[in-house]
Amino acid sequence: MDILASKQNGILTIEFNRPDKKNSITSSMYQMMADAIKDGEADSSVRVILFRGKPEVFSAGNDLDDFLNAREDLAERPVAQFLRNLSMASKPVIAAVSGMAIGIGMTMLLHCDQIYAAEHTKFSMPFAKLGLCPEFGSSKLLPEMIGYPRAAELLLFGESFFAEQAFEMGLINKILPAADLLPYAYAQAAKLVVLPASSLRTTKRLMKARLTESVVAQMFEENTYFSAMLQSPEAKEAFTAFFERRKPDFSKFR
Repeated sequence: MDILASKQNGILTIEFNRPDKKNSITSSMYQMMADAIKDGEADSSVRVILFRGKPEVFSAGNDLDDFLNAREDLAERPVAQFLRNLSMASKPVIAAVSGMAIGIGMTMLLHCDQIYAAEHTKFSMPFAKLGLCPEFGSSKLLPEMIGYPRAAELLLFGESFFAEQAFEMGLINKILPAADLLPYAYAQAAKLVVLPASSLRTTKRLMKARLTESVVAQMFEENTYFSAMLQSPEAKEAFTAFFERRKPDFSKFR
């Protein structure tokens, strides 16, 4: 299975398990994660949701072959269910990240409540480089979290940045040696498991209330642009160059 979901000691673990493809995410994987979150929200024995990948990679983002060959409208794909279920999750969500988190592998973290990263983990949001725009509410959440100038630098240039920079910007909670990452993340989750579940849900809802409606609206607007831009000449050039292992040439586009 490319996604492993398990429940133990009040923690629902959702694990990326496609290391041969750098944990790039297919439609079926999005569906499995969406269903796992929905199930975890409904199960009173689940107190915390924890995402993890492999030591070498959290997720390299969308599987481009799968993503580009999907026939449904973007709003009807399993990815849309995953986005809704994660962004609206009422229970605390923890992410343990190592290796790399690219594209939606990074933007999904903006909806988590605690993020712990292994040393030297690499992050990037290369949407502009691909002829696309930000997604998953990142064009709203990122400036709110780290300020417009830094958000613009990350989203316009799309360049990689590392755990140390992410921590300094306030995007992650703690940097750990790779061997300590999962033990620490599970220990933190265990602390939350024994606290009053209603208190945690209410506290999370109150903290997010100011942005909830605007983030949902932003996600809808991003989706409209993203869907159109997938068909643009710039995106086609970017993806063709990616598959041909060459640098894209955008000089002929205005």
